[in-house]
Amino acid sequence: MFSSNLERKAFTLLTSLFIGSLVIAAVISSKIINIFGFTAPAGVLAYSLTFIVSDVISEIWGRERANEVVQSGFIALIAAIALSWLALEWNPASFWHGQEAFESVFASTPRIVIASLAAYLISQTHDVWLFHFIRKKTGTGHLWLRNNLSTAVSQLIDSTVFVTVAFYGVMPVTDIIIGQWVAKIAIAALDTPVVYLAVSMMRNSRFAPASA
Repeated sequence: MFSSNLERKAFTLLTSLFIGSLVIAAVISSKIINIFGFTAPAGVLAYSLTFIVSDVISEIWGRERANEVVQSGFIALIAAIALSWLALEWNPASFWHGQEAFESVFASTPRIVIASLAAYLISQTHDVWLFHFIRKKTGTGHLWLRNNLSTAVSQLIDSTVFVTVAFYGVMPVTDIIIGQWVAKIAIAALDTPVVYLAVSMMRNSRFAPASA
């Protein structure tokens, strides 16, 4: 149970931000961008935000709540993929001529979809677990350590699972994994001040739920 209306609103906002970022990451990943000299899908920008949110939820509300958000995101991602496929297969109106462009954004092979779902569930679950494992070892201090270490390792797992399942036997997976991971870490390295700010604001507000 939430101890206050403010706490409920904060948790709802963070959950919405997590799921929204997750779903839009799947949509915009069809564009390949350059980050600090490394190429990566544009989805890494939004996907990196999910690790920030899950770390804040883990720190404030604990492991159980964080896992609930991860599981909710998985269901939302499946629903988004199913709805995208349905929209792709539905007969377009006779006057609409954007099917080819629509397919270029939303069409994904089953192999890539499976890779995305597997990478998400494994990496996000691991991120929550490692965050709390480090917290038990270091106590309530050293938020920067558990934030950065859990994200770095989990992002490596995410890149490895996704690229291997999606492209093994088709492309040189090692180079792609390294490129994606470095790009993700470059983005994630900037999130520590954001995590500290969010956690500080919530702890200084009128609610202060104890994490588990």
